[in-house]
Amino acid sequence: MADSKSKDKTGKKAAAAEGTLLSHLIELRDRILRGVLAIVIVFVCLVPFANPLYEFLASPLMDALPEGNSMISTEPHGPFFVPFKFAFATAVAIAVPYLLYQIWAFVAPGLYQNEKKLVMPLIISSSFLFYLGIAFSYFVVFPIIFTFFANVAPEGVAVMTDINAYLGFVIKLFFAFGFAFEVPIATVLLIYMGATSVESLKKKRPYIIVCAFIVGMLLTPPDVFSQTLLALPVWALFEAGLFCSRFFGTRDKENETEEESDSKALTKAE
Repeated sequence: MADSKSKDKTGKKAAAAEGTLLSHLIELRDRILRGVLAIVIVFVCLVPFANPLYEFLASPLMDALPEGNSMISTEPHGPFFVPFKFAFATAVAIAVPYLLYQIWAFVAPGLYQNEKKLVMPLIISSSFLFYLGIAFSYFVVFPIIFTFFANVAPEGVAVMTDINAYLGFVIKLFFAFGFAFEVPIATVLLIYMGATSVESLKKKRPYIIVCAFIVGMLLTPPDVFSQTLLALPVWALFEAGLFCSRFFGTRDKENETEEESDSKALTKAE
C-alpha cells in the first residue's frame, strides 16, 4: 500500500512538472509569434517607403563620393530587393522595444517584486541606447569613414560601391554600435547579479579599455578612425554604467530584504 501511494505521488508530481513545462513552451511560442507578427506589421507599413529609406541610408556615402561617382548594382535584381532588405532590417530595429517586452513578460513570473520594478526602466534604457548607437554610427561615424575611404582611393580608381555590399556593411556597423552602446546595461546587471563589483571593475579598468579598442578593431572597418570612434564611446558608457551601479543594490541583498518583510507579514497575520 505504501509503495502504491508513493508511486501515485511520484506520478502526480511528474504530471504536474510536465504540465508546467508544456505551459511554458506554449507561452514561449506565443511570445515568439507576437514578436514575429510585430516585425511583419512594421515591415508591411515600411514597404511603400523602401526606396526613400535606402536613399536616406545611402546619403552619407553619396555625399562623400567624388562628383560624378555613384553607387552600382552588380545583380539584376539588386535595385528591387536591396531596399526591401533594408526595410525589413528597419522593421526589426523598430520592433526591438516590443521584443524586449515579450522577453520580460515571459520571465516576469519568476522574478521578485523588486526585480520587476527594474525591468521596465531597463527595457526603456536598453532601447534608447540601442537607437543612440545606431544614430551615432549614421551621423558621426559614416561621414568620417566614407570620406576617408573615398580620399585614399588610388588615382584612376572610381569608387562605385555595390548597393548590396553597402547594405551589408552598414547593417553590420548599425548592430555593432547598437549592441556596443548596451555596455552600461550589461555593467549594471553584472554588478546587480553579484557577478562582480564596482571596486573590482575599477581595478580592471585598464584591461577594459584595451578590450574596448580590440572590440572596435574587430567590429569596424580596418582603419583607426572607426575603431577609435567605437572604442571611446564604449569606454565612456562603461564609466556611465559604473556610476549608475551605485544607485542599485545587489540582487541577493534586496531579495533577502524582501523575504524578511514577507516573513514578518506572515508572522503578523498568524
